[in-house]
Amino acid sequence: MSDSEAEPFTYNGGSVAPGEAANIRYGVSETYLGDPVRIPVTIVNGERPGPTAFLSAAVHGDELNGVEVVREVANEWDHSNLHGTLVCLPVLNVPGFLAQQRYLPIYDRDLNRSFPGSESSTSSKRIAYRIFENFLKPCDLGIDFHTSTRGRTNMLHVRADTDDEAVDRLARAFGSNVIISSNGPSGTLRRETSEAGTPTITIEMGKANEFQRGFIDRALDGVESVLAEYGMRPDAAVRWPGWRTVVGSSDEKTWLRADTGGMVEMHRSRGSLVREGETICTITNPFGTTTNEVVAPFTGLLVGILQNPLVFPGNPICHLAKLGPETQRALEREQRGRGG
Repeated sequence: MSDSEAEPFTYNGGSVAPGEAANIRYGVSETYLGDPVRIPVTIVNGERPGPTAFLSAAVHGDELNGVEVVREVANEWDHSNLHGTLVCLPVLNVPGFLAQQRYLPIYDRDLNRSFPGSESSTSSKRIAYRIFENFLKPCDLGIDFHTSTRGRTNMLHVRADTDDEAVDRLARAFGSNVIISSNGPSGTLRRETSEAGTPTITIEMGKANEFQRGFIDRALDGVESVLAEYGMRPDAAVRWPGWRTVVGSSDEKTWLRADTGGMVEMHRSRGSLVREGETICTITNPFGTTTNEVVAPFTGLLVGILQNPLVFPGNPICHLAKLGPETQRALEREQRGRGG
């Protein structure tokens, strides 16, 4: 990237000049019949120099909220004053998206464990390689949108390796209340792009198989805040969420799991503040003769909860994150202001 003038964005097969935008369908694989599998990509290259940022979604094919976020940024925002380049990838896992399932319908592989990929390995790694080399690695920063898996739902939060200074800056710029800090499993998009020199964060929000307008709008605010932080939308402002907690070590977060099989009645909702010893849910058998209470081991925030009320022993019920005293007081003030 030049400090004095904007440059073309180039990928294997084409380029987009400054001041231009292009919608392309980029081939990443082939079907059993030899027909091309193409992912949709919108590249918006501003007239003025600046960073190159990617926005990606649906690396799991049934996670839809991010699809709408990326689509709206690409096609509905005014980019006349864009400084830099946006690479918008609304659907990375096209076969999974078409089948409306989480994984690639090719031996059920997880595309989000296949990065940075390989041009001579498995089908999933070949797809990941073409995406990574052409549209992720050339960027200066990236945001990858996810939802919870089927049967669960998450409050909006960022996942990022905050030990990496560049990633931490990006995570805070998004303006979420909660940041869960980890470097992520090997093969995930955010870990592999970050380690390759492109700071990347994951946004978790809502549940699979739906467009949830409230989450989409909040994520759009987060994207604008990030672009403001990096000077890509100089007329926008960086967003402060009012309070923030960064959850790091394993003793600051936990998945509470069912110890018995049965039917779950949740007593608290996603995003609730629960106190140590408080009952979060009860599990009963079909006769109602056995009841098992799941209680909070510490005071914290319900980042994610299950929605499918049927559980086996060991099934995850909720994701609880510990809050410090100051953050807890800020959250309580916010909830009182909302009448909650």
